[in-house]
Amino acid sequence: MPKTRVLVVDDSLTARKHLIEVLSADPELEVAGEAEDGKRAIELCQALRPDVITLDMMLPVMSGVAVTEYVMAYCPTPILVVSASTNRGELYKTYDALAAGAVDVFEKPSGKDPDGVWERGLVASVKIVSRIRVITHIRGRLGQTPIAPASFATSNGSAQKSIIAIGGSTGGPAAIVEILRGLPPSFPIPILLVIHIGEPFSAAFAEWLDGLSALRVRYANDGENLPAFGQTGMVMAPPGFHLVVHRGILKLTREPERNSCRPSVDVLFESLAKELGSQTAACLLTGMGRDGASGLLALRHAGALTIAQDEASSVVFGMPREAIQMGAAVRVLALDQIAPALTAVACAAELRRNG
Repeated sequence: MPKTRVLVVDDSLTARKHLIEVLSADPELEVAGEAEDGKRAIELCQALRPDVITLDMMLPVMSGVAVTEYVMAYCPTPILVVSASTNRGELYKTYDALAAGAVDVFEKPSGKDPDGVWERGLVASVKIVSRIRVITHIRGRLGQTPIAPASFATSNGSAQKSIIAIGGSTGGPAAIVEILRGLPPSFPIPILLVIHIGEPFSAAFAEWLDGLSALRVRYANDGENLPAFGQTGMVMAPPGFHLVVHRGILKLTREPERNSCRPSVDVLFESLAKELGSQTAACLLTGMGRDGASGLLALRHAGALTIAQDEASSVVFGMPREAIQMGAAVRVLALDQIAPALTAVACAAELRRNG
């Protein structure tokens, strides 16, 4: 069986050699090349066609974000960002790279991990990322928002929608950015979001999204009221906490992980199925694993409008596929159809309120 070929990109010779040493020690991996700057990384990607790239964000000549954008546009290759995540500026660059099509992010060694733990984690992450079928640079499709059929908004019962819930994982940051950019600034239905981004990289994610969106994006506060219809914006589960809706209140809990995740999409979706049922519209986006599938099914059984992202536009067709196979999705939509569909739902809700 051929080895997985890795291109290692880092401007620090010490860090680069350590990465190469760790990866080369695994019998299933082969370091095909190494680059110390962004321009060289692109040249080697085109010449060597590696199976996966480990990419630092802070690079000379061309930044890690610029490398990601170019690679995903012209020679799509799975990218694992290997970042120090030491400050807000680098966190923002990491989010930019994920939005541009990088698959996942892995923290550089802190020196505090027990022997071998960081090394095993890196090898496992490289192998997982290398197996993902990446799609051409997603930003090339931004702005294309076909009009959703008028019948879509009322295709699953007549209940007016008062809340939207979205869940995603691998590939999710780019998908969320596209959806937010496709919604009008006055979008009246509040949105709850659970997305899997490992700590510490998720610390400033809400602020980053807020800066890209006409809608306000923030982390939820424990005990606050569920936003009402007309309160525009997106409220996110904070890192390390499940987000639950109970008796009109948002609760943050440290209950055990579900599907190896905290926050878990299933936890949010199942609470909404009990709390609001048919008043909910829910979307399950690209992601690895099965988190959110059973929750989406519970919502459908409760009369909610349920959407799963389709395979062609998903970076990883894991979570949506599980939901579709379970019969949880009322509609299966391409990513660029989701914002128009949600806008149609909002328009129908406003008409009913004003009718």
